[in-house]
Amino acid sequence: MGRGKIEIKRIENANNRQVTYSKRRNGLVKKAKEISVLCNAKVSLIIFGGSKKMHEYCTPSAKLTDILDEYHRQCGKRLWDAKHENLNSEIDRMKKENDNLQIKLRHLNGQDINSLNHKELIVLEDVLENGVAYVRDQKMEVINSHRRNHKMLEEENKELNYYLQQLQDYKSHHHMPFTFRVQPLQPYLQERI
Repeated sequence: MGRGKIEIKRIENANNRQVTYSKRRNGLVKKAKEISVLCNAKVSLIIFGGSKKMHEYCTPSAKLTDILDEYHRQCGKRLWDAKHENLNSEIDRMKKENDNLQIKLRHLNGQDINSLNHKELIVLEDVLENGVAYVRDQKMEVINSHRRNHKMLEEENKELNYYLQQLQDYKSHHHMPFTFRVQPLQPYLQERI
């Protein structure tokens, strides 16, 4: 008893759609492996499901980048711009750039500077001096901010002490018992008076 033809359209039920996707994906990967082995073919298969999860298969003896490069040569279609024509060279370029950045970072830490020539040492010195100047400026800004805050707190404290003294003088002249507590404006200055 054979299966009847099914209509090829989107499966509306999410669970049924996921089960069908999983079965058909596994079937595609199986067929890709078979044609690779039986026919000595280079096969690359990339599948993105509805959940954006990627599944892939590539003939074990081939690299995906080699297959994509061959695709470029055969059909002339560009999958990426000319700057990224060869993925291997782009990866090599990025590794080299990363290595150069690591070297610069070591130089900034004063390591491995014996290999630098006079001009390079002058440039490194300028970079470090500019960095130190910036750090000093930031430090002074923080110190000045603290000084301003401290001065403002001292002024508030003087003012509060003045009002307290005035109140004490008033109460002592009018023979009133002193039972007043001052609540400072700054919460961290609270103390019992």
